[in-house]
Amino acid sequence: MRCYKCGCDLSEKDFCTSCGADVGTYKQIIFLSNQYYNEGLERAQVRDLTGAKEKLRQCLKMNKTHTQARNLLGLVYFELGELVEALTEWVISTTYQPEKNIATDYIGTVQSSPAALDGINTTIHKYNLALNYCRQGSLDMARIQLKKVVNTNPRLLKARQLLALLYIKDEEWEKAKRELEPCRKIDIGNVLTNHYLREVNEMLKLGENHGTKKKENSNAVYIQSGNDIIIQPKQTKEPRGFGLLLNILVGLVIGLAIGWFLLAPLRMRFSERNVETELQTAREELASKSSDMEEMSREYAKLQEQYDETAAKLASYEEEGGDNADIKNLMLAQIEYDKGDSRDPIVIAGYLANIDETYVEQKATDEFKTMYDLMMSSVGGAVGEQYMKAGDDAFRISDYTSAIENYKKASQYDIESSDALFALADAYRLNGEKEMAIATYVLVKERFPESENAARAETFISELSE
Repeated sequence: MRCYKCGCDLSEKDFCTSCGADVGTYKQIIFLSNQYYNEGLERAQVRDLTGAKEKLRQCLKMNKTHTQARNLLGLVYFELGELVEALTEWVISTTYQPEKNIATDYIGTVQSSPAALDGINTTIHKYNLALNYCRQGSLDMARIQLKKVVNTNPRLLKARQLLALLYIKDEEWEKAKRELEPCRKIDIGNVLTNHYLREVNEMLKLGENHGTKKKENSNAVYIQSGNDIIIQPKQTKEPRGFGLLLNILVGLVIGLAIGWFLLAPLRMRFSERNVETELQTAREELASKSSDMEEMSREYAKLQEQYDETAAKLASYEEEGGDNADIKNLMLAQIEYDKGDSRDPIVIAGYLANIDETYVEQKATDEFKTMYDLMMSSVGGAVGEQYMKAGDDAFRISDYTSAIENYKKASQYDIESSDALFALADAYRLNGEKEMAIATYVLVKERFPESENAARAETFISELSE
């Protein structure tokens, strides 16, 4: 164990023999952290993944740099089918221990199969879609999506649990049990799985007992005689001969013939009523479609009017001169924005990127700034996500210059993303731009003080300052 202040090896004493720092409490914290790690390891070995996850989280609360606990927590998440959480823990682990860290092999193994990554991303999207269907009451659609998720990612425990819950709601106990048994094999300590499985087993047992009782009662007659119960088999009358059977058949044929002729007028009226109902439904659908076409025509005319008005403004601005390029780009962005649902955020972002920021800050009118801010807010999230992806791709191949450019644009477009700003600081740090890295880490702390990135930024600020 090393001193948290000077890094020297600690002795059995409660103070550091090198710098004199009080390390008594620090030793207790490290001891408790190691104890939580050992308990988490024991639970993981017997596949009590829920218990292991809780213990490992407690360990990391005590000592966030415990890379073995963080790597094991990533493996637990991986076993539960939650690959994003697993990768997060492994990436953080490599940040604290860049060299000789098995988390690097884990990340490389996962990233070596892009098809598997895409499949897992698709399953996460489908699981979220199934949750939305459940909230909306579309349980059949939710069940379809969850079946696809389970087929693609059989380890995703929460997807199997939700599918089992839908089966339980429909009283399909056998199907629910088939989903819950693999959940128990994956994680024997999951409380929700055990609760569902206990309820399903009770209902299946109750159904078996009920079926047996009915079967027994169907073959016997119970007679109460004082305090005694007499059980007698049911007596069934045997047919009396061919004549009785023939009479029954003749009566049945006559009854059907009479019914057919008596019900003929009723059948005709019923058929006519169905035809009238279908005609009325067709008329209503035709009227509804006509109304929709008129509404679409009015909306198109309105959009065309807005387009003509914006084009006229653009032409007038071009005639007046001045900062025509900036005004023209803003007008083109507004034309694309006015297209409504068919607008393309990337096209809008391209026009906005051509506008000089100095002009916006110093020369532009209030109306120009208002429109510019509206355009930026409309495309910020989508464009910021694309720049963030481009920055991640450059970061993975150690092209930190390109990563800095893309992360910078991502943080400009999506100002609410602490991940983009933190990634920009990391790129500065790894590119050797120490001062820019510190300034950006400080900005992360100031703009997102409650986020996890703020705590990580504080650690890097201390390391770079030293």
